[in-house]
This record gives sequence, C-alpha cells and structure tokens, in this order.
Amino acid sequence: MDLLETADRNVDAAREQLLALSHAIHGDAEVGFEEHTSSRRVAAAMEAAGFAVTHGIGGLDTAVVAEYGDGPLTVGVCAEYDALPGIGHACGHNVIAAAGVGAALALAPLADELGLAIRLLGTPAEEGGGGKVLMMRAGSFDDLNVAMMVHPAPYESSTIPCLAVKHVDVRFRGVSAHASAFPERGVNAADALTVAQVAIGLLRQHIQPSDRIHGIVTDGGDAPNIVPERAGGQWYARAADLDALGELYPKVLRCFEAGALATGAEAIFDEPGPAYTEFRHDPDLVALWEQQAAAVGRALPDQPLDPRLAGSTDMANVSLAMPAIHPMLAIDTDGAVNHQPGFTAACVRPDADRAVRDGAAAMARTTIAAASDAALRERLLSRRYVAAEDPYLDRV
Repeated sequence: MDLLETADRNVDAAREQLLALSHAIHGDAEVGFEEHTSSRRVAAAMEAAGFAVTHGIGGLDTAVVAEYGDGPLTVGVCAEYDALPGIGHACGHNVIAAAGVGAALALAPLADELGLAIRLLGTPAEEGGGGKVLMMRAGSFDDLNVAMMVHPAPYESSTIPCLAVKHVDVRFRGVSAHASAFPERGVNAADALTVAQVAIGLLRQHIQPSDRIHGIVTDGGDAPNIVPERAGGQWYARAADLDALGELYPKVLRCFEAGALATGAEAIFDEPGPAYTEFRHDPDLVALWEQQAAAVGRALPDQPLDPRLAGSTDMANVSLAMPAIHPMLAIDTDGAVNHQPGFTAACVRPDADRAVRDGAAAMARTTIAAASDAALRERLLSRRYVAAEDPYLDRV
C-alpha cells in the first residue's frame, strides 16, 4: 500500500481517540505551566502507542517528550496545550495537541521503512512563557533535523505572518497617603503608569508600521482615598525581527522610566519569559505541505495572507534553529477570530475536529514526502540541531 495512503488510514484509525483528546484538553483549559492534566493526557496517549515518554523536562513539569524509532532522520512534531486566561482555548491549542499526537501516531508504524526517528514534543506555555525555548535550552530539541506543527485560525495558509516579541512586567512603587488630607505625603504609582501609557501612545507615531506595543493594567491601587503605593501591568513589544525588536524595546522601557521620573516612583521591570523571534519558513517543506494539504482536501487561498494578521509564537525560535513549518488551518468560527470567546466555542465544533484529522494527516504526509525526496532528505540530514551551538538562544 502507498505510504501516504497508509498514513491517512493510521490517522483515521485513531480519529476517535484524537477527537476525544482534543475535546478533553479543551475542557481542561489550563494556562501556561499549569497544564498538568493536559500534558498527562498527551503523555498517556504516546505511552499507549509504544513511545518512550519523558514527562517533565528541565524543570518544566508540564513538558513532554515522546520518542519512537531510531532512523537517521529525526522529525519533531510540536503539540501545544496551554489555554488563555479567562477565555480558555481561544487559540485552539487543543486542536494543535491532538493533531500533533495524530501525526506522530500515523508515522510510528512507518518509521523503520522511512528511516525516521519521531519525537512528539509537548510544549507548555506558548502564550507568553516560551516553553519551546526553555525546552530547547534543556536539550529537548537536540538532534532534530526538522520540526512542524499546525494551528487553527479563521483562514487557511501554509505560512504564518509572525513578529518577534518581548514581554515585560512593569511595577511602580510609590508611597501611600490619605488622598484628601495628606496627598502631599504620597507618591502616586498609578500616576506613573498613566504617564507611561501616554508616552507609549505618543511613541506609536514614531515606530515602524510592523511594530506593535500593547498591554494591560493589572494593579492600580486599593481604594480611591488612598494614594496608590503600587501599580503595574503586563506589556508586549513586537517588531519585524530580533534586530528591529532590539531598537523598539528600549524605547518602550524609557516610557515607563519617564513615568517613574515624573512622579518620583520607582520602576521595576521583570521579563517573564524569553523573547520570540521572527519565523523562517522552510520553502521546500512549505511546498510539500501545500501538496499534501491539498491531497487531504484543504483549500489554500489564491492570494497571499495580509501581513497585518501577524501574531507571535515560540515556534519561530525553533524555525531559526532548524527547517520548520507552521501552517494555519481554517475552521468555521462564525466570524470570531483568535483570542475571542467565539473562537473558543468553535474549537470543539465539527470543523475543528476536521482540522485535527487533516492537520495530522497532512503533517504525516509532508514528513513522508520529505523523507522520500533524496535531495531534500540529504539537506535535512546535513543539519542536526544542538542547543549549545545555537547563536539565537543567547539573544532571547
């Protein structure tokens, strides 16, 4: 039987298991680094299929590495499973996890024939925590030749528009006082944050069109009659690539420093995770994905994707380290977009279930096609990732 057809059959044989996994993770809705139940579900599925599973990597309790086969071409399939605070799986990581598991399960019976080693990577905290980067530093991606994953969206695309991003938590420390009787005794930390936000608003006039600055206020004091002694927020700065981010980020920090200077408060900065990079799509793998996605019934658009739809992902860091792809799978969302409650609801409907099946089959097919193409296989084998040799890990 044709290997591509065999992969399809393998995915279809596991379909009910994969959909049950997707729906269960959706129901768990665990945020970054707290995906204990979700990661156990993924680990259990891989153990049941005969994969050698390690649960908990480099101090990350919810990271999973599952391995099968000992061929020379080592393929990494990434499975995300963290939810968003407040709105659950509004980015469809339940679909991502189930599709990744499905691709690994489909490839395992073919590993010897194709000369493959398959590594399913359960990667926590994509939504800001940089789980993949932390796993790369811990050696979980070492020896990979290629990596891939899929992601649901309101649109179909073989590539993802992607910006580099840096996350920063900002706290201002002032002095409390009675806001009416002794306001002169206070140092208003909330005013410092207000000044900083005004400065950021003005800065936006003078940044590159691809730059983004956005954030939320997480603390603004305790009561109106107390001068706030503390205030804070969480902010993202995004730019086209790491170099552009290196220019933007200090300007953003200076806005917060201006708030501190203006009010006399102290500004305290914390970077809660590594920076995410720009994405480098491997053109040969993208071309194979487009062929195989079409073969399983996905309809790719005729026009290039609007670059304004860009987000950020720690899979981009992986793409600078090795050949990688991150296709987007369209699901029917009734007009909702990622990070909206309507998208959360859409991620357990039949169209999302189809994306699980199609994503798993197309990733398996793309791997088979790459492993069977002599020239591409040779190129992939010529690159084997070693974290100790990665120049980007020191930059993020």
